Amino acid sequence: MPACEADAAGREGAMRDGVEYEGTAVARLQISFVWVHFFLACACRACILQTVNLLRNRKARFTLGGREKKLSTASLPAEIPSQAIPSTRKAVAKLTLWPLVAATFFMVSGGTYGTEAIISGAGYGRGILVLLFLPILWCLPTAFMIGELSSALPAEGGYYAWVRRGLGNFWGFQEAWLSLAASIFDMAIYPTLFVFYLKQMAPWFGDHSHGILAGLFVVVTCAALNLAGIRVVGLTSLWLFFLLSLPFGLVVLLSPVKAAAVADPQTASAGVSVGLLGAVLVAMWNYMGWDNASTIAQEVERPRQTYPRAMIAAVILVSATYIAPFLAVYFAGIPASAFNGDGSWASVAGQIGGTVMGFQWLRFFVTIGGMMSAFGMFNALVLSYSRLPLAMARDGMMPKVFAKVTHQNRTPWVAIVVLATCWALCLWLDFKRLVTLDIMLYGAALMLEFVTLVALRIREPKLRRSFRVPGGMAGAVTCGIFPLALLILAMVESEHETMLGINGLVFGIIIILVGFGMYFATRGWRAKYTAEASPEDAEAALASD
Repeated sequence: MPACEADAAGREGAMRDGVEYEGTAVARLQISFVWVHFFLACACRACILQTVNLLRNRKARFTLGGREKKLSTASLPAEIPSQAIPSTRKAVAKLTLWPLVAATFFMVSGGTYGTEAIISGAGYGRGILVLLFLPILWCLPTAFMIGELSSALPAEGGYYAWVRRGLGNFWGFQEAWLSLAASIFDMAIYPTLFVFYLKQMAPWFGDHSHGILAGLFVVVTCAALNLAGIRVVGLTSLWLFFLLSLPFGLVVLLSPVKAAAVADPQTASAGVSVGLLGAVLVAMWNYMGWDNASTIAQEVERPRQTYPRAMIAAVILVSATYIAPFLAVYFAGIPASAFNGDGSWASVAGQIGGTVMGFQWLRFFVTIGGMMSAFGMFNALVLSYSRLPLAMARDGMMPKVFAKVTHQNRTPWVAIVVLATCWALCLWLDFKRLVTLDIMLYGAALMLEFVTLVALRIREPKLRRSFRVPGGMAGAVTCGIFPLALLILAMVESEHETMLGINGLVFGIIIILVGFGMYFATRGWRAKYTAEASPEDAEAALASD
């Protein structure tokens, strides 16, 4: 009997070990299946991790032969991170820091082109001082203001949304109107500049009708790039920045080689052109447009953190691209009178680069860069301006059709097509650069933004602001003083420009007054929007009035 009992006990132990081994194998197989499923879920949007509950507890239970078993298993958190299970809805690509910096660069500057009148009018010494001090008095206060408002209210429509929030519907509408009205006169300039540089290489485009075709190419191509999505525009801006900066980088590097050929570079004479005050205005024109990038806030990655950094980086970048080439050619002995008009940089580059086999290679590259500059500015500003009708349509300020967006990229295609059509029609009007009118309309909109900065500090002191204008309330109030003073200075020169036979200042006032009338003419749209909107949206719209 003892032998039989021992044998039976041995068989029972073997069976128990077999059961435990089999249970352990099954459990391991289940765990392996779960982990394979988990990694598939990380890589595949279509896969749904349905077995996650099996791993939520440290001890997994299973039943074998009527007996409940416990196994020690690896555990997962109760909630799987969102990165592990991507949403089934396709994420829309957003703009990151450096593409935003590049887009802002083109919305403001577009490179060294267009600065020639500063040096020809004020000479090297005063002209370079103007380019040095304007970023401090004009750009940095504006960048600080935009940094605070964009970090507090990263809304579609940017400056329009800020002013509407801080000052109400009426002034929000005026903010958008001033920008869109100015764009009619401003946007037609960039295709014209593109043709200006193009015809230097291909005289066939010097004919007006041929130039119109080249201008239409710029409008249609930029509209197509914008329809492709914001990331396409941002990356295009980044590449264009590198390409158009290359020729001026060569100008800076090669200028010391030419310096030895000039006995006394200090004798370079200042050209007679726009004068010192005119040079300041041209510099202001070349340094304005910082708020244009704010209209795409909802399409920027982490806008509260990205915008302040992008603004500061863009101010430094734009200032450097203006100042460094002028310093280089000054020490190379190029006289200030050489910058006697648009396109002078190409001639100066020809002197710096010299001739290789009868070909002025650096002049050619600077000319190509001028075309890229005009193209890049138009492309980036289409991105900015097209978001204004989108935001206004959502708020009932414009017809609802402007709120239509593409399914894939959430791009406001109706706004892009309509605005591009208007700008294309303006190519036949042959607008010239109206510095004072641009500064006046832009400055009026900018002052509304500075007032909004103070109004929101008072009305909503607890509003989350990742970045604040330094100096507390006093800093917020005083940061608009220097820009206001410069705008008043711009008004002094308004009598020297005319538009359609009307004084520039009077024409600007007419545009502002038309904006007042347009607001009251659109009361029907706003009333219809309020009637159709949800109670919360309707209450917000009424509260803004």
